[in-house]
Amino acid sequence: MAGTAPRSLRAVESVRRICEAHLAGRYELEIVDIYQQPEFAERDRILAAPILLRIAPLPERRIAGDLLDAERVLVGLNIQPAAEAQR
Repeated sequence: MAGTAPRSLRAVESVRRICEAHLAGRYELEIVDIYQQPEFAERDRILAAPILLRIAPLPERRIAGDLLDAERVLVGLNIQPAAEAQR
């Protein structure tokens, strides 16, 4: 996340909704503000925000930019949609 800009806040809320709908009880979400904690951006080689990193299971996956499109996020992170969330 990059600050408290409306775009960043919308991205965080969108990712939380996607995780709850498709990974309920099977995920850990850590929100990092790269302005407040630039060492994380350097450590994880983050060049753009917002960005979502899936660290486990391997291989690591990244998706940057529009995190409001649930289908794009699921495909980008190679996550199978939950059956009940598709209805």
